[in-house]
Amino acid sequence: MSESLPVLVERSTQIAWDLLERSGEITDPGDVSRFLLGNIDDMVRAGEHRQLMLANNAIDAYRRYKRLLAA
Repeated sequence: MSESLPVLVERSTQIAWDLLERSGEITDPGDVSRFLLGNIDDMVRAGEHRQLMLANNAIDAYRRYKRLLAA
């Protein structure tokens, strides 16, 4: 691993945030921030350290979460 875990979490969260922002999916920045950070932190604690995998999984989880809230 070439970067520290906090940097990995920060960069993965930023990638996910940027994609969701560009796609217009961020309606509550605080909610999105807490969700992404919590989700990515959980995955890192479970052993996932691939930046793009963390970001993509967090994006997918957030989209599932939003669909559940809308149902």
